[in-house]
Amino acid sequence: MFRPKIPTMPTPTGIVTSPVVEPTAIVQHTPDSVPAPVLVAPAVPARPTVQLTPGTALALVGGGTAVVLVVGAVLVSMLLAVAVTAASVAVCALVVRSLIASEHKRR
Repeated sequence: MFRPKIPTMPTPTGIVTSPVVEPTAIVQHTPDSVPAPVLVAPAVPARPTVQLTPGTALALVGGGTAVVLVVGAVLVSMLLAVAVTAASVAVCALVVRSLIASEHKRR
């Protein structure tokens, strides 16, 4: 019931047959009376260059600083939450241990 069912393969004969591929010729027929359309690529407009002025550089530095401060505040708050949780679990463990020890002393 729990044994895997492996499909059985017939024994190999050693004869290898390759599929037959016949070449086909592709002939495109265009009438002589209709001229072929001339494809002209549309002109690509030049991309504007980014100019870094002192104002934009100051804005970039300020934005980067704000991002670093926000990410740092989030990480510090998460670390603080973990530390508070660990401290509360430790206090609970001490209280439970004290209750169990006082229960054994009364007997």
